[in-house]
Amino acid sequence: MAAILFGSISTIADTSELQRDAFNRAFQEHGLDWNWSQDDYRELLKKAGGKQRVADKAEQTGEDVDAEAVHATKSRLFQESVKDASLAPRPGVVETIKDAKDAGYKIALVTTTSKENVDAVVDALGGAVDRSDFDLLVSITDVDRPKPDDSAYLYALSSLGEDAGASVAIEDNLDGVQAARSAGIAVAAFPSENSVTHDFDSADERVEQVSLSGLQSLLQSA
Repeated sequence: MAAILFGSISTIADTSELQRDAFNRAFQEHGLDWNWSQDDYRELLKKAGGKQRVADKAEQTGEDVDAEAVHATKSRLFQESVKDASLAPRPGVVETIKDAKDAGYKIALVTTTSKENVDAVVDALGGAVDRSDFDLLVSITDVDRPKPDDSAYLYALSSLGEDAGASVAIEDNLDGVQAARSAGIAVAAFPSENSVTHDFDSADERVEQVSLSGLQSLLQSA
């Protein structure tokens, strides 16, 4: 295995409830009588793209809503809340990064969220997971299309100088799994709190904790 590719900020630290709360507070700021319950949000997360979720909700309710403005408010609120949250790395993440670095593997965070969201989460981890742990950080600023398009993964492989067949992705959502598979990369589903009910049969395996040995075994059997 040449590279380990963490596919979203929630594969590093579970931020899904912070994201949901930020959406609901953004709705209030924009005078919208909307509230996404946890069950609502779990269903919505089956497709990536927060701005599109807002636009779809407006279409359903027949309201004239500036989805881009609402999403910008949500992003600001999320980044502010992350600073005050007690974020911790997800099970096995710190150990996997350390073991992989010691073994000479390249490590990347391959998201199509904003660079500001990536920075906020990495900063909030307080050094438990640091920028220096990654050979590459990918965000939507680096590619033209979000997942499930595979461009983020293809960009990462090209930038790292690595092959898809020698790499493994870790994803917490279905669009991310599709993007990795489309790029020819073996993928471990690592569900977050709000994607735990999703059907990850399209992934090569589903895990509750990541480890280097587990990722190596996955690649050998993929």
